Amino acid sequence: MNVLIITPPLVQLNAPYPSGAYLKSFFKSLGHKATWLDLSIELVHEIFSHSGLARLFDLTEEKAMKLAAKAESEGDEETALNLRRYVLQSDLWINWIDDIVKILCDGTDVSTREICHKFMFSPNVPRGARMENYIANLDREPNADDTRNLATMALADLADYITVVFDREFSLVRYAESITVNETSFSEIEKNIDSPVLKEFYGRVLESKIDIKEKTLVCISVPFAGTFTPALFTGRWLKENFGDKVYVTFGGGFVNTELRDIDDTALGRYTDSLSYDRGYGSYKAWFDSGAFENFTDESIYKMTRIVPCSDGSVRIIKAIHESSACEKFENEITESNVPDYSDIDFSKYPRVADDTNPMQRLWSDGAWMKAYLAHGCYWHRCAFCDTTLDYVSSYRMTRTENLYKSLSRQLKEHGIRGIHFVDEAMPPKAMVKFADLALADRQNFSWWGNIRFEKVFTRDMADFMAAGGLIGVSGGIEIATGSGLDSISKGTDINSIVKACCAFKEAGILVHAYMIYGYFGETEQDTINSMETLRQLYEAGLLDSCFWHKFVLTRHSRIYSEWKEGKYPDLKPVEPKNAGIFAKNGLHFEGENRLAKFGDGLNASLQAWMHGEKLSMSVNKWFDFKTPSPTIPKDFIENAIALYEAERNSAWGKIPSLEKCRWLGGKIMRDGRRIIWNYMQEEYRSKLPEGKDDIQKEFLDALECLKCEKFYPDAMKNFLAKNPAYEKPFRKLRGSGLIEV
Repeated sequence: MNVLIITPPLVQLNAPYPSGAYLKSFFKSLGHKATWLDLSIELVHEIFSHSGLARLFDLTEEKAMKLAAKAESEGDEETALNLRRYVLQSDLWINWIDDIVKILCDGTDVSTREICHKFMFSPNVPRGARMENYIANLDREPNADDTRNLATMALADLADYITVVFDREFSLVRYAESITVNETSFSEIEKNIDSPVLKEFYGRVLESKIDIKEKTLVCISVPFAGTFTPALFTGRWLKENFGDKVYVTFGGGFVNTELRDIDDTALGRYTDSLSYDRGYGSYKAWFDSGAFENFTDESIYKMTRIVPCSDGSVRIIKAIHESSACEKFENEITESNVPDYSDIDFSKYPRVADDTNPMQRLWSDGAWMKAYLAHGCYWHRCAFCDTTLDYVSSYRMTRTENLYKSLSRQLKEHGIRGIHFVDEAMPPKAMVKFADLALADRQNFSWWGNIRFEKVFTRDMADFMAAGGLIGVSGGIEIATGSGLDSISKGTDINSIVKACCAFKEAGILVHAYMIYGYFGETEQDTINSMETLRQLYEAGLLDSCFWHKFVLTRHSRIYSEWKEGKYPDLKPVEPKNAGIFAKNGLHFEGENRLAKFGDGLNASLQAWMHGEKLSMSVNKWFDFKTPSPTIPKDFIENAIALYEAERNSAWGKIPSLEKCRWLGGKIMRDGRRIIWNYMQEEYRSKLPEGKDDIQKEFLDALECLKCEKFYPDAMKNFLAKNPAYEKPFRKLRGSGLIEV
């Protein structure tokens, strides 16, 4: 059967969302003909192109001039100037936009370096407020190397223009997210389906990319709230243009969390079914039922169907969520399935430069091939997390070697060098295995992803993974106090978090932390103490970036499940009245905004700390209201670092297990008894025992056998058994290239 997988707009600019890659591979494994269309990136190019901007300005310049006149009459000269400038420079924007996009898209067959100088310095180029602010805020003279940053600002300026003059729901990363999140009535959401960007630009994308001749299953991925309205537009267009030839189904993160219990039959105007969780079991069950050819009113595993009846009414046939056979099938597929990016042209994806912070840049700068080492979370006990849903609770590792071989091949085929693992938390064992495979294969690519900050991440392990391509990790600290971590069942402690951060940073790995404030039961003292701990982590150089999230109580979280069992009597959820299909997961609770006033100060301090500023300033000074003083000792993190260093040095002082040893120190030069090598940009020297030259050479040969690409630990084991005098110089290599994993 033909299967068409669609990623609707808008998701991240720089890389395709991975659900399509996994579904394509899955459907192919069942013998179906599967095609994946990333219509998110196609819409970006439809708008930000010569013809796209010509159409945009043709549709908007009259309104823009009216808005400028209105702003001027109200005394807002700056807004009036900016709006007029867009229109008056429209020819420059139209003529330059293709080159601006090419500057951001590595891998195109057109050189853009030569025009960078002109784009940076010529007065005959388009300019917007963000572009001008970027240049004005440089603390040095601009040069051609700043062009990619300026091109990023150019897209942001154009997005601002679109939002103000053409479509207020437009964003470079999400579309109409506020409508989907805030509205509880489906009829209200329907009113926005024919909004300007979708009608005038996305409709053209659909017409140019899709032509269905025979019966086709169309899977539309809806990962975020901001992709739901475009998904509705897509489903309606497919039904209007191809009728009974298509069977449309929605799936993805937004469907899994928000649409598990729908009762609004109006959704049937846009989709025939909703597929939940991984989708493997539901689609297999749907194929086996023959539901496309012959109607069945039997419930299908993890698929809710919206079925038109002969009398003109519409039925909703709810999914069943338990089937041992389907669950077994899903787990088998999860272990073996690898993403298939054969339909993707990575040269289309802009690598935007939207932040000077190196860790923040990873999310947007680089056309990452996304995959996961494991489905679900191996901890899955955090109180705030959706622990009752499959994407968290159903932990299943993939076959790491199989995944590595597939990704390594596809990276070469597509000419890109980066992997973003989108796990809830990468399993440490799988991370080490992946690094080992990359080192043994002498592959030079980068990878990064989510982790849990745990004591298992030693300096040796961090060194090994960094050598194998790991460049960054992100993980949740949430509430950075001992009691705070306990209250959310985080399963770790501050010392373990510090140890992991120390190990990563010493290995040259970037570190990002997720933080939470406003958790149920959290006090102002807790918030200030958590903030002070975070400040000390930054001051010690253990974090590169962070993000504060205000706690949201969800229906699928562990704390809500336990509340229903009678725990947490002080937690008082507020059930929404007359809730539509979009108020099912997020819940209000009494007192949820007690700590909302801290938001601005928390975010402002982070912006400073992430750029190395105001690290010694008291946390209380970030707020314009009275706050309690921190009760965290000033040397809290300093003492935790000292504990880490003592444990690290103790481990380095012991003879390691040869079966777990690896030599990362590279080439060793010998000068008599003295040996010299370079490890992690430092030069090291050591002396070998006196003796015959051939024994010293045999020692170095045995050390070579501890490299990943030729790993044979018996060579060193046999050598040390014959030459025990070399145990001491062997042990001295610890911490300078000889690691144990």
